[in-house]
Amino acid sequence: MLTKNNTMRHANLNKPDTINNHVEENDTLIYALGGLGEVGKNMYCYEHDNEILIVDCGVLFPGDDLLGVDYVIPDYHHLIRMDKKRKVLVITHGHEDHIGGIPYLLKQVSIDAIYAPRFAKALIHKKLSEHKSLESTPVIEINEDSRVKTKYFTVGFFNTIHSIPDSLGVYITTPNGTIVHTGDFKFDLTPVGTNADYQKMAYIGALSPDLLMSDSTNSGVEDFSISEKVVAQEIYSIMNRTKHRLIVSTFASNVHRVAQIIEAAIRCGRRVIVFGRSMENIVDIGRKMGTIHAKNSDFMTPEELSVVPDEKTCIICTGSQGEPLAALSRIANGTHRYIHLKTTDTIVFSSNPIPGNQTSVNKVLDNLFRSGATVLTKSVLTNLHTTGHASKEEQKLMLQLIRPRYFMPIHGEYKMLVQHRQTAIETGIPRENVFVCANGDILILRNHQVIQSDWRYQGDDIYVDGNDISGLSTAVLKDRRILADNGLVSVIIAIDSKTNKILMRPVIVSRGFVFIKDSQGLIKEAEFIVYNSLQEKMKERTTFGELKNCVRSTLEPFLYKKTRRNPIVIPVIINSKQTMEELQSKRKPSRRVSKVRED
Repeated sequence: MLTKNNTMRHANLNKPDTINNHVEENDTLIYALGGLGEVGKNMYCYEHDNEILIVDCGVLFPGDDLLGVDYVIPDYHHLIRMDKKRKVLVITHGHEDHIGGIPYLLKQVSIDAIYAPRFAKALIHKKLSEHKSLESTPVIEINEDSRVKTKYFTVGFFNTIHSIPDSLGVYITTPNGTIVHTGDFKFDLTPVGTNADYQKMAYIGALSPDLLMSDSTNSGVEDFSISEKVVAQEIYSIMNRTKHRLIVSTFASNVHRVAQIIEAAIRCGRRVIVFGRSMENIVDIGRKMGTIHAKNSDFMTPEELSVVPDEKTCIICTGSQGEPLAALSRIANGTHRYIHLKTTDTIVFSSNPIPGNQTSVNKVLDNLFRSGATVLTKSVLTNLHTTGHASKEEQKLMLQLIRPRYFMPIHGEYKMLVQHRQTAIETGIPRENVFVCANGDILILRNHQVIQSDWRYQGDDIYVDGNDISGLSTAVLKDRRILADNGLVSVIIAIDSKTNKILMRPVIVSRGFVFIKDSQGLIKEAEFIVYNSLQEKMKERTTFGELKNCVRSTLEPFLYKKTRRNPIVIPVIINSKQTMEELQSKRKPSRRVSKVRED
């Protein structure tokens, strides 16, 4: 749905009035359906005439405030509406916030082909194998030398460094100009795996690209991040001097880190066991792809844990973010089937808590400390983790290599986008050429000029509850959040539809909204206001639906004004004179309802 953007939320308001910011026929449109104002569900679209080039298709993992939600995905409504346009999907790397939404997209939108680097391709095939009907979409392997060409777009690639193998940046040529999309990146002068292609980035910069879209996750972090090899040396040092059982928890998605832990264990004469489905999948695919070098004999089964000496054991598990059902949480709670903590154990957290996860991580840490085990986390004394995203200085280096005329920060919360904007301005990009956008906002690329459009697409979140991707459960889950925060108010209305009269004053029942005994005055006043409003409404012919809307539109603003809370208001219309007489005598809803009509 194309909607007018009247909010004037962005910092690009000082452009000359002569610039036409309406979408014209030959414009190239740039917009995100996910990834702006959040860390997750990355999805960026480039649209020209009858073609849409999509870069990445991720999910967002819900916080504690999203009750019962499995994933959050972008709203694909615009892409569904554009069903006659040809669409191709390009993947920058294999993390869930960049590939996790692919099955949900393919169920609703026709995609000609998916282009993905080697490791991401293997992960996508694994994901699509769980959805048999989706395996018909071709997944084509790409690398830094590949070129994807459609009628209007030519897409080239360059190597970047990230925490997963085969991470690519994207160079897009359109009829109106050129765009560089970095994907997730960092700069590491002693990397594990493939190095960044500095020469190709500098060459692209020499071509004077029009727009750079760059990762903003660590915009607030000063200086360069430490090298992955420094972390590898720290892990090996800890493993070498530890004389008893070692348990290491990290992100399953950090493939390079997992590989380093396994290789360090083998060097120290330890056998490895992996717990956690996502970790097991990554290790399996990493070994097949040659990223993780380990023989079958280097691993052991759960049954062998009791016979292999502790000093020869290394356990690698998920749960570094305090996920309740992850392996480490179950170990800490004493509910794991195979692992029971000992005071001689050493537990290593090779990660940092993601913002919002600190409370759950602290709970796991507290339980681990209670067991008497030695617990090691990242600190000024231990280099147990490094990020996969560029810090402020690394972002400056990318800006200096690419040297764009226009800049759009992507992949980050709003604060991160604003911080990245300031960094771009410091490197010499004019303030009016930097665009901080929200999901759905449209940038127009027209004859090598980038313009903020006055229109925007729908950019809502869709909550996935189980396997439902229709969006229908989104309303249910939103109601669930309102119920948790504000409660429920039910209004029982007695009418006689034959005479078009209200038989008695409405009865209001509350659950989770206010304490009834302390709020009798509020409830009585609310009943009186609803009664007067319904009397006015029923002076003319009306329907049950209109009566319900009348109740909501009257009661909701009144309750918010009095309590600053917005409970769910549920009108119940009972069209039975006999039942109303019973209700009037008891002053509460009767269980013996002879006739109930609702629309």
